[in-house]
Amino acid sequence: MLKTGNAHSFIIQNKAFIDTVIPRDFITLFDELVSEGHSMKDMKALTNKVLNIFHAPIRDFRGNEPKPDSFLGVLVQNNQEMERVLNEIRPVFKVFVKDANNTALIARLKALFTKLEIFAKHYTIKENVLFPVLEKSWPDYRCLQIMWSFHDDIRRNIKTIIERLSNGNIDLKSFNRTVGDVFFNMLAIKFREEHILFPHILFTLSGDELTTMNREGFDIGYPYIKPHYQVLKEDNIIMENGVANLGTGILSVEQIMLIFNHLPVDITYVDENDRVQYFSTPKKRIFPRTAAIIGREVKNCHPPESVHVVEQIVRSFKIGEKNKAEFWIQVKGEFILIQYFALRDGRGNYKGVIEVSQEITAIKAMEGERRLLDW
Repeated sequence: MLKTGNAHSFIIQNKAFIDTVIPRDFITLFDELVSEGHSMKDMKALTNKVLNIFHAPIRDFRGNEPKPDSFLGVLVQNNQEMERVLNEIRPVFKVFVKDANNTALIARLKALFTKLEIFAKHYTIKENVLFPVLEKSWPDYRCLQIMWSFHDDIRRNIKTIIERLSNGNIDLKSFNRTVGDVFFNMLAIKFREEHILFPHILFTLSGDELTTMNREGFDIGYPYIKPHYQVLKEDNIIMENGVANLGTGILSVEQIMLIFNHLPVDITYVDENDRVQYFSTPKKRIFPRTAAIIGREVKNCHPPESVHVVEQIVRSFKIGEKNKAEFWIQVKGEFILIQYFALRDGRGNYKGVIEVSQEITAIKAMEGERRLLDW
């Protein structure tokens, strides 16, 4: 059993103080425990036990509530939809347990768990939008690691349930346990978000930070409920002293060049006036390029027999009819993928096209999975 020193002993020995706790106390407590280096398995078990002890005061704590269309408000609404899906599953599963070979019940359960799987976007938004901000803003952010591990448990278990329903490989005992774990963990995370995490966020973060997160959450895609509006803004790229603020990061010109030239693809950019403005220089080029093509009309970069295809692609991109075109060819035993992508600004205005070419022979031959580092 996990030994957590003075923190755990304090909980056991001072139950009279249970009613005095506030959300911040748990954030600080679990941050300290994670810092002590305990295994995540033990941390999750302890988290469930501790928060069970303190369930009533956590439930009854009254902090600020998020506005419906705010970032946290939309997360709360998606939590409510997730619980509705769980409530749809409950009666079907209850009947299924008594009639596990019923194909109609199996199909219905699979559809419902597939609907539930969409909720994983909620966790993705938390991990990629919310958690990075909290890590910068809170000194005691390590409790988020426990929550993330629960997210992964939920994702994995829902995937397992759908796979077992699909292939008919259902051992009722283990299947019931997996379904039970999904119900318990999803409802527990919902409770912890709405009664611990979100109240403390509203107490510590500014409205501007939350507004930015709403935009980023919209970009990733909310699972069920989306904000009623999306605040669109032009991406302002600020360049000073050789450093560019790209909105999603700050990079030097050298770093930008290194990134483009280390991607395992050929990239060529043609602007909205059909002039070649850039090409990358990876270690292995697919097609030859020289600096002489910079400023050249793209139609002059192709032989007469194929230039009409390029012109058709660019024309369809400009009028908004298409956003992507792709071809694949075989050259000297290599399989080459050639893709064209339309570039558009935040208002949808056409800003050119990029050609991306990649040698994908090894990618095409991949099978199964590789989950471990194999150097």
